[in-house]
Formats: sequence, structure tokens, C-alpha cells
Amino acid sequence: MIHIFKPGSDASKPVLVLFHGTGGNERDLLPLGEMLSPGSALLGIRGNVSENGMPRFFRRLAEGVFDEEDLVFRTHEVKQFLDEAVAKYNLDASELIAVGYSNGANIAGSLLMHYGSLFSSAVLLHPMVPLRGMDLPSLEGTPVFIGAGLNDPLLRKEETEELQGLLEGAGAEVTVHWGNQGHRLSAAEAEAARLWLERRNS
Repeated sequence: MIHIFKPGSDASKPVLVLFHGTGGNERDLLPLGEMLSPGSALLGIRGNVSENGMPRFFRRLAEGVFDEEDLVFRTHEVKQFLDEAVAKYNLDASELIAVGYSNGANIAGSLLMHYGSLFSSAVLLHPMVPLRGMDLPSLEGTPVFIGAGLNDPLLRKEETEELQGLLEGAGAEVTVHWGNQGHRLSAAEAEAARLWLERRNS
């Protein structure tokens, strides 16, 4: 997978794995990663699917309607890439934190639902429920931050609450931050995520 790796300046910090939104690329969330965890190594990944020239992590059939077969395939594809990246860059596999926005948050959520403890924690910004009807692996003790907009035109409040319930049902420790910025990532939301991560890693 096309990606960028930026070594960290502080070896004690976790590695942030960055998943962009639709139309983004592997560099999109680097500034956010640097802000969320200064000194951390950053691994930015570009999705392998193209929708009208816009990179995504998996196909969709319509706005908000996922191609579930492709989502499952791409989830395993990303997991294989992460295994290879851990070996290539000599990373601590137990200290990976997922940071995803929109489409990237959905693939990160799917990775949690398939692989459980793959990430030590996750920051999901404006995610949907990736898949329904799954038996989830244990997420016991896995901290998850969800950033959501009360007036998000792409996401109903009930969907965020459903995702929270699914993750908590599998044992995750979920914190939801509600903002008024619609589907856009706001400075206040990013700051809330930074403070949350700081508390988790202190």
C-alpha cells in the first residue's frame, strides 16, 4: 500500500497509524498526528480503492451504503500491510494507535471489529457502523475516542450511539465527543482527542 512513515523523536511514544477520509492521501493526517501525540512515529496509509479518482479504503454502493464484501477484503488487506510495516520499520506491534477520519475511521473501526487488540487504542473521527451482525472479538480494556457532530449531515446521532454500544458490548472503553461542526473535523474536536490521548498515555 502507498504510505509514508515518519520516525518519531520519542521512542517511548506510541505509533500513530493514520487513515484519511475520502479523497485524501497518506499525508493528509500527518499534521493531526503531530498535534495529537508530539514525538510519536507516524504511519500514514493511502486507501487502495479509487472512487472517481478519489482514494478510499473500500468501495461503497451509494452514500452511506458500504460494499460489505469489499470492506471485509480491504480490512484484511490493511491488516496484512500493517504486519509488514511493523516488521519493516521495527515497530512495537503492541503500541499502535489508529487515527481515522470518516472513511478512514470506518476502516479503522472494521479492523477493531475483526482483529480486536490490533490497536492499543483508537481515535475514530466521524465514523459510521462499518458492519452489522458480527460477533466481535474481545475489546476488553481498549480505549476508543469517537468524535461526532450533532448536526453531521452524513451521520445520524443514532448511528454514533449504535457504534458506541457495539464497541462497549465487546468491552471497549468508549469516550464520545459531540461537537457542532457537521462532518468537518474541528479544532475543538482535535484538541479533545489530544487531551484524551495524553491522559491515556500519561
